[in-house]
Amino acid sequence: MFLKNTDVVIIMCIMYSPVVRVSLNFLPYIQPRQNQENTMADANAAVAVVTVSLVLLGLLSGLSLSWALLPVAVVVLIFVLASGLKGRDELAHLNVCVLVLGDIGRSPRMQYHALSLSRHGYNVTLIGFLGTKPHQDIIEDDRIDILPISELKGLTVGPKIFRYASKVIFQTFQLFYVLMKIEDQGYILMQNPPGLPAIAVTWVASRFRGTQFIIDWHNYGYTIMALTHGQNHFIVKIAKWYEKLFGCFSDHNLCVTNAMREDLRKNWNIEATTLYDKPPPIFRETPLKLQHELFIKMGSTYLPFRPSPDVTKEYMELTAFTERNTQTGAVTRSSGRPALLISSTSWTEDEDFSILLQALEEYEKFVEAGDKLPSLVCVITGKGPQKEYYKKLIDSKELQHIKICTPWLEAEDYPVLLGSADLGVCLHKSSSGLDLPMKVVDMFGCCLPVCAIHFQCLHELVKHEENGLIFKDSKELSEQLKLLFSDFPSDQGKLGIFRKNLRESGQCRWDENWDQNVLPLIKEHCD
Repeated sequence: MFLKNTDVVIIMCIMYSPVVRVSLNFLPYIQPRQNQENTMADANAAVAVVTVSLVLLGLLSGLSLSWALLPVAVVVLIFVLASGLKGRDELAHLNVCVLVLGDIGRSPRMQYHALSLSRHGYNVTLIGFLGTKPHQDIIEDDRIDILPISELKGLTVGPKIFRYASKVIFQTFQLFYVLMKIEDQGYILMQNPPGLPAIAVTWVASRFRGTQFIIDWHNYGYTIMALTHGQNHFIVKIAKWYEKLFGCFSDHNLCVTNAMREDLRKNWNIEATTLYDKPPPIFRETPLKLQHELFIKMGSTYLPFRPSPDVTKEYMELTAFTERNTQTGAVTRSSGRPALLISSTSWTEDEDFSILLQALEEYEKFVEAGDKLPSLVCVITGKGPQKEYYKKLIDSKELQHIKICTPWLEAEDYPVLLGSADLGVCLHKSSSGLDLPMKVVDMFGCCLPVCAIHFQCLHELVKHEENGLIFKDSKELSEQLKLLFSDFPSDQGKLGIFRKNLRESGQCRWDENWDQNVLPLIKEHCD
């Protein structure tokens, strides 16, 4: 027999306060804020989780939906009254919240936004998951405060759609609470995707708090969902409707390509400013001495970076690619060294690494057939859901002239390795056909030529036969590898020409690009 509605509501209200206190001790949903004693984030997550728990308790106790949602109404009312009573900080226009409902360390563009804002005197609150260490410049910047939130998983039982819905609900409460509790902001700059539930929650919070809301469109979230579920799945259709509806409510929009800008304008009636990804200064050609130091470091963990066991030289410190005279300190490239091929990936469905593996097998056949080609060390960096699958596939290959390793690099080591490589390979296929791979931007910053798989707007970045080559399948990629490495290690062949073109291109860097396209937008509102 169920309790009366009023009894259950009274019980819920009595439970609310102690449950929050207990949750602070036993529900570590948010990691401690770095270098600060502030535990606001922990309280935010706890209150969000407890509120949702009380709603579920009400439903299980027989309350109608309207009564069960009472805790939600109470929390929202408190927020609205609190934000209205406290007044707005006169210096709020100097505060910017940079939000990514994902791993901050794996969101380089949003980190660059934060650094650019700080460089111009803005105080930045960077909100996101702390799965991977952010760049050291972010950590050391006094104007940037990292506010970590936990990646809530939702319920672990029940149908898949129910588990996903519970995750969205939990994240909604968590994110709304955090955005309403942080100090006044002039702007909230949010990455999309992921945008569910971030776009709607951020828009509501920005309306309550009088904050300008900017969406930085990296891609369309619904197209990524379609890779798994198919374009006609009802979840994908709902996600598209949601993204289109709430995307129109933003005050300003940025996007990564002209093709996406036109698509937003034509199909969604959204006006956006194109902010191409550009490499920051850390991406540059690596001096030979620094290359050697990295190869020594990598060799302590990964065999392909170590010299051949039967090669020894007196007074020389050796790697597979370089050698340093221990008496003079001079570093030179090793004679007969392998070529260093690098690819970066998030190991998701929009990158088919079987294409690269098949191309490498064809390359192996070229070498065995007598073609004058170097051995290869292929480094594939990154983390993601399909990594273990491909690692097993790689381990099953019996390649004599090609060594493959799949390390995860610290943020500081990644640009050094790119600047040390001979060729980059990109297998990113945009789910929407409208975004560009940042990994190629980083490679070009290091003057590293690229072989990239074809998709709709790739021409906005990769110029075929100028700074790299574009391929459509594994056979075409294998022929390109054969062509580019036929003159290795000479810099007179195509590989050397592409590198020379990149050096002479005078490519724009991130800071200059950001100052031209984003800074005027912010200053216009502040003025």
